[in-house]
Amino acid sequence: MSLILLGTILIVEDSPSELELMSHYLKESGYNVIKAGGAKEALEKAASQKPDVIVTDVVMPEMSGFELCRSLRKNPITEKVPIVICSSKNQEIDRFWARKQGADAYITKPYTRAHLLHTIKSVVI
Repeated sequence: MSLILLGTILIVEDSPSELELMSHYLKESGYNVIKAGGAKEALEKAASQKPDVIVTDVVMPEMSGFELCRSLRKNPITEKVPIVICSSKNQEIDRFWARKQGADAYITKPYTRAHLLHTIKSVVI
């Protein structure tokens, strides 16, 4: 049985265990996965590899997921790529701020495989 690739997703996560869990869920579901351990690495990979969706954490060293959103939206190469915030921050103000920074969707940790996949599918046009 062959696996049909549904698209490429860039995961931006500084926690190795979270990065591996999300990567596993997405690969198992037919996505090609690009991994970045931080926002600066993600900016380079997003511009060079042009993913279909970017999933990012908020709290990361050097540059937050919110700053990453703003930078991605300012770059003509990445300005239209859907962004999903995946964070442990679960306040309404966090969701509001994510939308203001350019995120298309917001999910909180812990998440289920089904919730992650549903959210990603909801932002792909």
